[in-house]
Amino acid sequence: MSVHGGPTDRREATSPAAGNAVSGGGNGVLKSDSSRPVTIVSSQRLRLNPNKDHKPDIYEGLQLEFASSIFSSLERYLPPSMLSVPREDKVNFMREILLKHLPPGELNRAQKLRDYRQKIMSNYQPLHRELRTLNPTMFFVPAFLKAINDNTEQSFRSIMSEPIPGIFTFEMLQPRFCELLLYEVEHFERWVNETKFRIMRPNIMNKYGAVLDDFGLETMLDKLMEGFIRPVSKVFFGEVGGSTLDSHHGFVVEYGKDRDVDLGFHVDDSEVTLNVCLGKEFSGGELFLRGTRCDRHVNTGSLSEEIFDYSHVPGRALLHRGRHRHGARATTSGQRINLLLWCRSSVFREMKRYKKDFSGWCGECNREKKARQHSSIAAMKLELFKREEETTA
Repeated sequence: MSVHGGPTDRREATSPAAGNAVSGGGNGVLKSDSSRPVTIVSSQRLRLNPNKDHKPDIYEGLQLEFASSIFSSLERYLPPSMLSVPREDKVNFMREILLKHLPPGELNRAQKLRDYRQKIMSNYQPLHRELRTLNPTMFFVPAFLKAINDNTEQSFRSIMSEPIPGIFTFEMLQPRFCELLLYEVEHFERWVNETKFRIMRPNIMNKYGAVLDDFGLETMLDKLMEGFIRPVSKVFFGEVGGSTLDSHHGFVVEYGKDRDVDLGFHVDDSEVTLNVCLGKEFSGGELFLRGTRCDRHVNTGSLSEEIFDYSHVPGRALLHRGRHRHGARATTSGQRINLLLWCRSSVFREMKRYKKDFSGWCGECNREKKARQHSSIAAMKLELFKREEETTA
């Protein structure tokens, strides 16, 4: 078994990888005042625990490579000496940390992505502008909305099924919302074909589908993540940054005749993934999930209790860790279209750089830890047994 790395690259319809959405937005590059001395900190690392009493600066309106919400989220994790420095210095400090996570050339690709989106927004006329503003009563089924408003683990579990640990399924989207989003995607694809515009596909594994962030739905999806996915993730996925989700990559994938047929075994470039079927009529296309793994153990085998197959139902959501290995079986008839929201935490990604044990969420790390503990206990018992024999001899 071989699991590909997270399918992060964006691909044009007729060209190789052409950038990705890891930047989470932004509208340019922040330029610092070179005439003013910049605060220098000896160790560019974040605090392990946030300063919950600290009120972050406002970063909206600045020209940043990353979404302003990322900087607001990270600020609470800055070293104490950085909390009172000017905003520009905090931006520079956090920017250097964020850049560590970008592959070479990523900033150039991020700039190209901004230009690409601007070109779309200047020419594309949306079909349903109401989708750009998140309307909870129009978007969500009442039970899901009530659970979010109550905002407790009990309220979440009351609407969810957890067939295996770490996999949550629940009714989420109103049929009318699914219908409108499908119409909007079809409208966008017609515009692409009519104008012969070359679009970037969601990732390197899907040859069909569209990135919703690219044609006006980024703000709506950001509010979806912040107000509706993050509260749930804080409860169920806290060990992988569920409470600090601060950026996303939102897209639809299309399976069926003249579309993608299936999807290979992989992990997502996310901390938490939301997967919701929008429709249409189809058969097949089951998702198969095979356990959560860190980078070191991504290609290890699966235990029987980690094996789960899921059949898609329009409007019904599946929520899981991005590192939960999965793939999609062939869609044998009809057409299946799914909404995917990859939710990311820059705080978690920074902290992960300094950890080696992921037993809190990696199945194989957990088994290795238990094996070490079992071996240690067995060795201790043997030593005590030997000492008892010596004293009674």
